Amino acid sequence: MPQIKDYSKIESKEICKIFSTSERGLNEREASERLRKYGHNFIGRANQRGAAKIFFSQFANPLVLILLIASLISGFLGDIFSTIVIVAMVLISSLLAFMQEYRSEKTVEALQKRVSLKANVWRNGKMEVINASRLVPGDIVLIDVGKIVPADLRLVKSDDLVINEAALTGESFPVEKFGDGPDGKKKNMAFMGTNVLEGSGKGIVVATGKNTALGQTAKMLEEKELKSEFQKGIAGFGYFLFKIIIFFSLAVFVFLAFYHGQWLEALLFSLAIAVGISPELLPVIITINLSRAASKLSKRHVITKRLMAIENLGNTDVLCTDKTGTLTEGNIVLKKYLDFNGEADDAIIAAAQLCNNYAVTKNISGNVLDNAIIEYAKENKLAKLISEEKIIDDIAFDYERRRMSVIVEKNKKRRLVVKGAAEEVLAVCAEVFLKKKKTPIKSKLENIRKKIEDFEKQGYKVLLIAEKEIENKKNYNKNDEADLVLSGLLLFVDPPKKEAKKIIQSFTDLGVEIKILTGDSENAAKWFCREIGFETGAVISGPKLDKLHNHELINAAKKYKLFAKVTPEHKQQIVKALNASGMAVAFLGDGVNDAPSLKSADVGISVDTAVDVAKEAADIILLKKSLDVIIDGIKEGRRTFGNTLKYIFCTISSNFGNMFSVTGAAIFLPYIPLLPVQVLLLNFLSDMPLLAVSADTVDEEYLKKPKHWDVKKIKKFMAYFGLISSIFDFITFGFLLLVVKASMPLFQTGWFWQSFLTEVLLIFVVRTKRWFYQSRPARALFISTSITLALVLAIIYTPLANIFGFMPLAWPINLTIFGIALVYFAVVEFGKKAFYRKYGI
Repeated sequence: MPQIKDYSKIESKEICKIFSTSERGLNEREASERLRKYGHNFIGRANQRGAAKIFFSQFANPLVLILLIASLISGFLGDIFSTIVIVAMVLISSLLAFMQEYRSEKTVEALQKRVSLKANVWRNGKMEVINASRLVPGDIVLIDVGKIVPADLRLVKSDDLVINEAALTGESFPVEKFGDGPDGKKKNMAFMGTNVLEGSGKGIVVATGKNTALGQTAKMLEEKELKSEFQKGIAGFGYFLFKIIIFFSLAVFVFLAFYHGQWLEALLFSLAIAVGISPELLPVIITINLSRAASKLSKRHVITKRLMAIENLGNTDVLCTDKTGTLTEGNIVLKKYLDFNGEADDAIIAAAQLCNNYAVTKNISGNVLDNAIIEYAKENKLAKLISEEKIIDDIAFDYERRRMSVIVEKNKKRRLVVKGAAEEVLAVCAEVFLKKKKTPIKSKLENIRKKIEDFEKQGYKVLLIAEKEIENKKNYNKNDEADLVLSGLLLFVDPPKKEAKKIIQSFTDLGVEIKILTGDSENAAKWFCREIGFETGAVISGPKLDKLHNHELINAAKKYKLFAKVTPEHKQQIVKALNASGMAVAFLGDGVNDAPSLKSADVGISVDTAVDVAKEAADIILLKKSLDVIIDGIKEGRRTFGNTLKYIFCTISSNFGNMFSVTGAAIFLPYIPLLPVQVLLLNFLSDMPLLAVSADTVDEEYLKKPKHWDVKKIKKFMAYFGLISSIFDFITFGFLLLVVKASMPLFQTGWFWQSFLTEVLLIFVVRTKRWFYQSRPARALFISTSITLALVLAIIYTPLANIFGFMPLAWPINLTIFGIALVYFAVVEFGKKAFYRKYGI
């Protein structure tokens, strides 16, 4: 790549020479050679982690680090064997976590590659759409509204081009761009990662990948992500757990140190207890759950860009969506074009072809209404109507004006043609064509609005056409849209999907409320909802929302199901109001101005055919625009959340119970109940079956309602089942001390065996609210439990027992402990029913 950095100061013709290109772009051979030379146009995925970073992150747990340090101190003091075993246990646990996280990282990386930015580029003398990563210096790229600039461009043409450069500069104010000559202020440059707000432009690629301004400053496109509801729940749970760990580990250390006088042993034991209480596999379990869900959803045409979004989707209370393409067929067609005498006038369809994004920018992926006009003209051989017309300039569409304009010339005479939403076009009209004569519009407005309303009640989407003669001048702007003559209207239809009613009912069955946010008029929106059987009650429009204060807006957002004539700004206000009311909100959008709403929602959902800005802002991408695939995502999110809670409930209640037992046993035992290495081994082995929880089945009734974090109920669960666990620990202590008269190794072996059995059996209790035999666990859970059970027995009854300080248990003792564990299983099974009836988790 030529080593000239400031291309803004060079004439565009000179830049063409520097990069050996022309307006026709590169051919395929040239592009391939440059791709090999300069590499792919790629900076790197945000937050991407390599194998080394993932591995060393496993040691970020301070408890693990403290345990390693303490074990090394123990080694220096002579207990080399314990040091080796403890370090080995930590390394094995960390390696297991690394393998799971690394695999999950690769899964996400593969999924994200399926959702990539596209670029409109001139190749081989014609317009093509290619993956933006294949752009090379010298390519000629077209950009327009909604597109993210795919590389650094030196603009050679600009039509009312306005770009938001906040991703690069941090400045929120948009910048107007020009395709003129050299400019020291870089207004003739468009930089990678910025997005087009208005207009269109054409430019030469002057830098790609890491050589772009974005790549050189190492800034990523994404803003810093806000914590999701799920992440906040995890953080709250972690804080609560941290207090419990500190309290118990300090209490155990102080008591053992002063009571037995063995300070180092007390330190090692209390640290092992701290690790034992910690659900250190929780991040791994969450990652496995989420990556598994993401992989499954990808097979159902749902791509997850941010894993945590799956949890948010499962917890969704409200889904805000437009109707086009989700509840409709998404195949908008032009049905009629009429003047206000009710006749089909070819001048109207001709004007619609001219005032059209496709005609202005040649954008092969133009908006659906403009495409419908062009398709109608092609099918009915009406394109010839504009063969003598020349487009001189255009005033791009924006959501404030809700209209676009073009200046066309024929026989050296110019006229301004406007196409847009009904009220917005009527607002700038002074006259109307009636019976081929211009008539002042004021006296006809009531009849015109009545005619439009009648069409909307029949389900038509209505656009108006207006025009006027205009003088020749160099630049035209929005102020020229005044004193127009209303000439006719365009009627579009997008029929509802046959399954729309069923889809709405499916969301209701899942406890998710649908709110339809549409730019259509109230009449058109009501007609559509009646057609699909969607009971909306009253409807509220965007202009009415503008008059509401904050608390009134929150109440309105909760109250209404149908919002008509809303702008993207209204959509964001509705999303924020619902969030403020305490609801978890999902938002489905695909337009350039939907990006703020996608960011504001708990989970932003877009589609693969959306504009780049919307796709980049979204957390989840649908490869087909249909609400039924979101239903799959919600169910998968709830399964993931359910399996995460299973692990938390199981490990926290068992570990909490063990801590009570340890504290009690330390009072009357002349030795510690378990050696530090035994505590770590128990923690490691009991966690092995829990890894399979991520693949466990979830009862259908669990999927019926959104679930949210409730640390208070987790505390109750921990105390309730931890107490039961502790009671059976003391029963085991009594058996071993009073009946068996156990020595230290025998006592520690017996309690180790009982603790393992109760923790494993608890998995099969808490995994379902049903009776355990009514809910079939996943095969992986059975297999992992059986393997771990065999491994524990192998440790106890082979020479491995000596390594960990165990001794073989006589089979009568073994079977008695097994019987105690079975009674424990029955008690927690009945206790579970009482607990769920009272607290309803």
